[in-house]
Amino acid sequence: MALLSEQGSIQPTLITSVIVLILSTWSLYALSAAGVIFKLPFIRLALVLITFIYLARGVAGFFLINNPMGRSPEFWVWSSIICLSFGIVHLVGLKQQWASL
Repeated sequence: MALLSEQGSIQPTLITSVIVLILSTWSLYALSAAGVIFKLPFIRLALVLITFIYLARGVAGFFLINNPMGRSPEFWVWSSIICLSFGIVHLVGLKQQWASL
C-alpha cells in the first residue's frame, strides 16, 4: 500500500476510506446500543454480526501467522489481539444490553 501511495495511486486512499466508513458505522451502532445516540435500525442483527466479525477475525489471524500473506507474524498477532479484545467488549456489552435493544 505504501508503494502504491508513493506512486500516486488512489487505491490506498479508497481502501482506507472504506475501512473508516465501516468502522465508523460500527461505532455508531455501539453508541446506539449504549443509549448515547438515537436507536438505529436492525440494531440486534448489526451488533451480532459486528461482534462475530471481530471475534472471527481475531481467531483467524492466529492461523495466518505461518502463512502471512505479505504481513509479518507480529502484525497478525497484534491485530488479532486487538480484534479479539474489541469482539469480547462487544460481546459483553451485547449480553448486558440485549433485553433493551
